[in-house]
Amino acid sequence: MLFKKETQQYGYEIIRESGQDIMYINFLKVPFVPSIAEQGQIMARIIDYLIENPNTSRIVLVQQRNYSHSFSQVSLLTEIASLYNTLIQQVGLLRVDPRTQNICRECTERRNKNMTYFLSILKQDPIAAYYEIKRFRNEEEGKINVSEQKCRTIINDNIRVIERTTMLLESTSIYKKLESSLPYYKFGEREIYNNVLQPDVVPNFTFTRLLASLPTDAEIVKQYQIAEGSDESTVTIMKKKDDLKYFYHLMPPEYSLSEDHYYLLNLARNVLVEHAPKNEEFTDPERTRHVFINVSKDLLRELAANKGVAISYQDLEKLANILVRHTIGFGILEVLLQDENIQDMMLNAPASINQIFIKHGEFDECVTNIIPSQEDVQSWAAKFRILSGRPLDEANPVLDTNLELGRMSARVAIIQQPLSPNGLAYAFRRHRDNPWTLPLFIKNKMLSPLAAGLLSFLIDGARTFLVAGTRSSGKTSLLGALMLEIMPKYRVIVLEDTLELPVEALREIGYDILRMKVRSALLEKTSEVAADEGIRTSLRLGDSSLIVGEVRSIEARALYEAMRVGALANVVAGTIHGASPYGVFDRVVNDLEVPATSFKATDLIIIANPVRSADGQKSYRRMIQLTEVRKGWSKDPEEEHGFVDLLRYNVEKDMLEPTDELINGDSEVIKAIAANVKGWAGNWDAVWDNIQLRAKIKEEIVKQAEKNKTPELLEAKFNSLSNSAFYKISEKVTKQEGLPKSEIVFPQWEEWLKQKIKEIKSGKNKED
Repeated sequence: MLFKKETQQYGYEIIRESGQDIMYINFLKVPFVPSIAEQGQIMARIIDYLIENPNTSRIVLVQQRNYSHSFSQVSLLTEIASLYNTLIQQVGLLRVDPRTQNICRECTERRNKNMTYFLSILKQDPIAAYYEIKRFRNEEEGKINVSEQKCRTIINDNIRVIERTTMLLESTSIYKKLESSLPYYKFGEREIYNNVLQPDVVPNFTFTRLLASLPTDAEIVKQYQIAEGSDESTVTIMKKKDDLKYFYHLMPPEYSLSEDHYYLLNLARNVLVEHAPKNEEFTDPERTRHVFINVSKDLLRELAANKGVAISYQDLEKLANILVRHTIGFGILEVLLQDENIQDMMLNAPASINQIFIKHGEFDECVTNIIPSQEDVQSWAAKFRILSGRPLDEANPVLDTNLELGRMSARVAIIQQPLSPNGLAYAFRRHRDNPWTLPLFIKNKMLSPLAAGLLSFLIDGARTFLVAGTRSSGKTSLLGALMLEIMPKYRVIVLEDTLELPVEALREIGYDILRMKVRSALLEKTSEVAADEGIRTSLRLGDSSLIVGEVRSIEARALYEAMRVGALANVVAGTIHGASPYGVFDRVVNDLEVPATSFKATDLIIIANPVRSADGQKSYRRMIQLTEVRKGWSKDPEEEHGFVDLLRYNVEKDMLEPTDELINGDSEVIKAIAANVKGWAGNWDAVWDNIQLRAKIKEEIVKQAEKNKTPELLEAKFNSLSNSAFYKISEKVTKQEGLPKSEIVFPQWEEWLKQKIKEIKSGKNKED
């Protein structure tokens, strides 16, 4: 903290940061460590400052290290300041003119002297002041029976004043918090205040800062709104001339409120801090948030009425959301994660001096205008520990979990000391609000229509898959899209250590799906079931397709047991890190110690990797390879031609192309599928016709969504409806023709699609 030149020793500055008033007090040249708890003069000085600035949210005693007192601690002192101000302003309550007739001069002077003394120590030692006011009462009660009538009048009045003052003091939060410690309190000792006024000692500690001003040396590239209604935020994308990264400027609603609304929020936050949810309440965060939203609305409405502040329904909604976000929620993180364009978000250590970085869907790597505070970073870590039920400490310095806010979900990775020597650091992977689908991937050129049709065919054929790729390649998203190709009539079991796959979305559209959460591969001992045991358990839960979020460790052996058991009955699939089919083989066999012969249970390997633009400024997610694993090799599938590509990425055309093996019908996997279907065995033309039919349907969905401006055709719900219609039409045509011939199936499906588009447009017109 750098003070202005005119700021003297013990002087202060009020800095408005993140919508709150932060008081920085200059102790730079003081030859001792400043402490509100241990030094009465400093407490008295700060209470004087709080009388002048009652809306102060945080106090920082600035020295070589900053001693930061949180909102809840400042609130204790603000109450004392308010009490002092109330008492000092109530003229007549404290002082009586001793020259008044029929009033005892001695009694009035004693009253005035006692109250003056009480007020002088109230600011520096409110607990000592409490004991003194109690002593005054005992003295007054001892005099009442031996005094003259004129004395009794003033003594009774004194007792009433003392009783009222005592009641006001007992109603303060600092008294309530320390009441249980009073039996051990010795008059004048200040150790008791260490229980409630212990500061955070960190360098340059501040609340999360937001650089509100737009850079003057940057050009605005794009501006858009995120969220809706009263919680709307503005995002401005800018580009500096000599900077490769774009600048992501966020202006959330909490940074553009009126002074009255800030005042209400400060008052309300003071109340909510005293009623923070217990740890067990975080096990159902959605319900807890719903309750606190309602509580916040009632509280804000009441405070607005008491303070004479006009507040509309829209303002009430906005303030309640802000209040909950910055008390039980995740503050500015929640605002950022409302932006569907954000794919990844990184908070580097030490977080309090680094701006947050993001990966934007359109502008790739960006630096933001947000610098998180150490307090917020630590608070988020504590909440993630509670939500996940997993440890985060020196013995377990890594935490993998997920964050869900309504339909928004994100994968969260946290590291701390000793792995991160500079403190807590975070990485967030934001998932799309709705699951990815094959038509969406076609639209975004992740894969070709033929690839979508072939994958649909292979899923229908109950094959075993590994979806591989590097980090941020879209493995999990692609696996989620493949899950949507499983017919809803089949049961699906999903195993994950971090919840990323779109299980809830599939359940909402009618899937029979069970999610199992297993222990992270990074943890040795927790109450969670190990991943390998979870896979084996899934095999005892009935006939089901098995989806494994990510193959990381010893669960690989159990997965291959499941593949061998379920290869001819149900889909078994998972994701794994690997940049090529041989890279997957090397990881599974050499790193994860699965026998090479067991690896043959893999039917297909899908490779997805980012592809960079020629200038290196952007990257695009692409499926670059579909490879089948043949069974006729013994030691090395690469050397013994065990890997046969069915699709291969053409970098010049930026698309997947079929290989000769696929076109000529030389795929052993596809032949195995055809062998179990009447009319397809030995009939490659019929099989190829069905693959192309599926491809044509996926492509037509994309075309019609763009043509009719109906993007909902690309989403999961419609994808499921379309697949069901396809299967019903195919079944009907097969009964009539012996095969689901594309020249008959497609026109009927096309008529179905046209009818659905009419219904969608009709529904939109009614809404308009």
